[in-house]
Amino acid sequence: MNHETEHQPGAGAFETDPAGPPAAARPAAVAPRHGSGLPPVVELDGLEVRLGGRPILRGLTGALSGRCIGLLGPNGAGKTTLLHTLLGFYSPSAGTARVLGRDIRTDRGEIRAAIGYMPERDAFVSGMSAVAFVRLMAELSGLPPEPALERAHEALFHVGLGEARYRPLGSYSLGMKQLAKLAQAIVHGPRLLLLDEPTAGLDPPARERMLRHVAAIRDAGDTRVIVSSHLLRDVERCCDEVLVLKDGVIAAYRDLAAERRANRRFLELEVRGAEDAFLEAVRALGAECAQTGNGRRPRRIKAVLPEGLAVAELYRVASAHRVQIRRLSYKRDSLEEIFLRAMEGPQ
Repeated sequence: MNHETEHQPGAGAFETDPAGPPAAARPAAVAPRHGSGLPPVVELDGLEVRLGGRPILRGLTGALSGRCIGLLGPNGAGKTTLLHTLLGFYSPSAGTARVLGRDIRTDRGEIRAAIGYMPERDAFVSGMSAVAFVRLMAELSGLPPEPALERAHEALFHVGLGEARYRPLGSYSLGMKQLAKLAQAIVHGPRLLLLDEPTAGLDPPARERMLRHVAAIRDAGDTRVIVSSHLLRDVERCCDEVLVLKDGVIAAYRDLAAERRANRRFLELEVRGAEDAFLEAVRALGAECAQTGNGRRPRRIKAVLPEGLAVAELYRVASAHRVQIRRLSYKRDSLEEIFLRAMEGPQ
């Protein structure tokens, strides 16, 4: 298949790491993930890649263990270069990485056999039918001809192209071409699926179909997924872990699944009535509380609930003290806020 090259960083690229010194002086690292209970799918060990003499990836270190991992960053950040390096298309200039426990320097064949790859750009054979194309890709992935044909039919029906599987790919719409690329990526039953901009250019219904497929693959539990995308909402919807690249270094790492669980305990309330009595009653339940708002009405209260205390208990206490809870919201950093903070920093 055709594999595009990541855009090189240019004058408009970001140049510093928001967490401290300039990125060129200090490579960032990923905090290892422990909450998922899954073994790391990708381990980065001081990974560096130079293309045309220019540093593209610089000192990437850490481990990624999510079921679905989001890879974010502006053009030129190194996202596609990282995917291509994991696939063995580029050799590290320093350090290494392990994919499913195998080293990219020494085990390229085994890694490629275990990976499905959906590239951003189309790479179809002119005039070939979808079933012939997916069968070809299955054979290139190591399946014998007859099982490859059987799996090609299954994969195309799975993504919703069963009725159109004998049509030439050149007659497909953009959404159908994206689904055909997904079919060839999953036809051999990979343990890891790399998706490069899977929803790029799709209209809302086609985008929704693609995201449902990605979520279904994630939830089935047999295949881990890495999604490279510039669409933050898609990553936030599908991914439980996110890595943000900026100028070839790691600008941010977030365990979204753990944050979603933790943020259920951080509340902000607007109440009206006997606020002081309500506040003391909530504290008596073990919650940490503080008032904000400088005496305005309705009064705002921030609370951190202990484990085991349900939100329904707050409503019971409010009713007992004749307090109206006018609004209740959970603390939550959107992925857009996380991304923008990662892009900011010393210039």
